[in-house]
Amino acid sequence: MKLRKKSRQLHRGLAALLLVILALAVTGCGKSGNSAAAEADSAQQGDLTLVIGAYSVVKDAMGEILPLFAAKWKAETGQAIAFQQSYEASGTQARAITGGFEADVTLLAMEGDVEKLVKAGLVDPAWKERGENGMVTRSVVALGTREGNPKGITSFADLAKPGVKVLYPNPKTSGGAQWDINAIYGAGLKLSEKQEGVKNPAAAKAFLESVHQNVESLDKSGRASMAAFEYGVGDVIVTYENELLARIAKGVPYEIIIPRDTILIENPAAVVDKYADERGTREAAEALVDFLLTPQAQEVFAKHGFRPVDEQVYAAHASRYPKPADLFDIHYLGGWDEVRSTLYSKRGIWYQVLAGI
Repeated sequence: MKLRKKSRQLHRGLAALLLVILALAVTGCGKSGNSAAAEADSAQQGDLTLVIGAYSVVKDAMGEILPLFAAKWKAETGQAIAFQQSYEASGTQARAITGGFEADVTLLAMEGDVEKLVKAGLVDPAWKERGENGMVTRSVVALGTREGNPKGITSFADLAKPGVKVLYPNPKTSGGAQWDINAIYGAGLKLSEKQEGVKNPAAAKAFLESVHQNVESLDKSGRASMAAFEYGVGDVIVTYENELLARIAKGVPYEIIIPRDTILIENPAAVVDKYADERGTREAAEALVDFLLTPQAQEVFAKHGFRPVDEQVYAAHASRYPKPADLFDIHYLGGWDEVRSTLYSKRGIWYQVLAGI
């Protein structure tokens, strides 16, 4: 009897639940088809997704900049904007985009990686006409040491001293590493120029070799190299000034050494025209790249250790970012085409150093 009673109660409960479901369904059907279509259209017009493909070092700054841009875009257009983001070593990211990763906007470590996208027909050859020759941030190659600088590092030459363990990433995968190698090689050229009166590429190669002999490992990216350093590998890391400033801001007790002879780093951003046009996001993509150059975004970059390209914002932070006495740029090395040919070609100086030739 009790079993039958429970069975009847269960059936009544199921019937009541079925009635509720039917009532809800009728209510839903009562909505006009026009109203539902209008809602769908509104959502379609109001929702836009931008795909960002960037190099790893810029991730934290973009984490603050993108919401600011989304708020600005919403206020100006009424559209809610969302972001899909990918952060990799610069060379890896450039290869991903050329291989079919449909990024609308890219931020990379160096001009050469954007030029790979130009050659692939993805980015307009006139990309450098936007903003500061296409660049949105600057930095310098710096040296990071343990607290108190126990090895007494003051220059790139000190990296070649016996017993000094050095870290920098692999220039085959990392744009940041190419800046590091450019800085060391350029410092060797500067030294030869001071000693001999002219640049001596053979002396600069020997200088680079002497430093590389003390390298502990070649990591995939600047971030991976920094992670290894924080794990306790090495005595000194060759990296972006902004990477070290960002870690110090989070309480990591590093010392920053800015060599007298070091290179000015310039980091580009560009619309990936082919994908932006295919996805219908060109207007928003161009607006984002333009936004990266605004004082609001440049202040965020400065907060995260980058040297702003906006002159007024840089002036406001000049005491934090002093200019090294013998700072040089990529043109001192002959420009990117020359650097790719002499340093990073299959038989270039860097690969000769690796092979011990």
